[in-house]
Amino acid sequence: MQSGLLLDKEYRRFKLSAQITAKLVVHIRARGLGSDDLLFSYRAPDGPASRPRLAVVGQAALTDPDANGRQYRHGTLTAYNAARCRCEHCRGAYASYRAARRAAGKDSPRTRRTRETDGHIPADWFRQQVWYPAREAAGLTGLRVHDLRHAHASWLLAGGADLQVVKERLGHASIVTTERYLHTLPTADETALDALSRIRGPQLIRPA
Repeated sequence: MQSGLLLDKEYRRFKLSAQITAKLVVHIRARGLGSDDLLFSYRAPDGPASRPRLAVVGQAALTDPDANGRQYRHGTLTAYNAARCRCEHCRGAYASYRAARRAAGKDSPRTRRTRETDGHIPADWFRQQVWYPAREAAGLTGLRVHDLRHAHASWLLAGGADLQVVKERLGHASIVTTERYLHTLPTADETALDALSRIRGPQLIRPA
């Protein structure tokens, strides 16, 4: 796979590794995909996701004290409204309350939202289904998906990749934009010297 036109109307150049190519072949064969099929397609969820609730009772299940020193149990409407707690348990309690009212014909009931798609994975799918859970599991905060792109370019340049190749891989219109990634390489001089040594080949040592 050499290049492709993405939604931003810019071309990206990709050269897949043998490992990724082998996994894609297995994926294609396992699903019987043809030349007109999407490699990965979006499937709407079968039903609303279940919301976990706290089963523990005690200090661990209480919110932090407010200005008046009051605490409320997580997973209750009081904690959501009075303590303004937005943990998954309190949000789940509030969502269940609203769903029950809508089912009873109150609060302008609405049908469940459905995403209109032609099968292509939505733009926020990776962020919601992969990136956020992985970031939370790793205990990382404030890390953006764009930081992966920055790290990828920096590692390529640190490994001695050609600047023009990295430019085409990232889809930059100007090589000046790609050059900005060079400031993250404290060993840029050593990389250049190593590249020079490789191209010149082993030095012949002449006897004195």
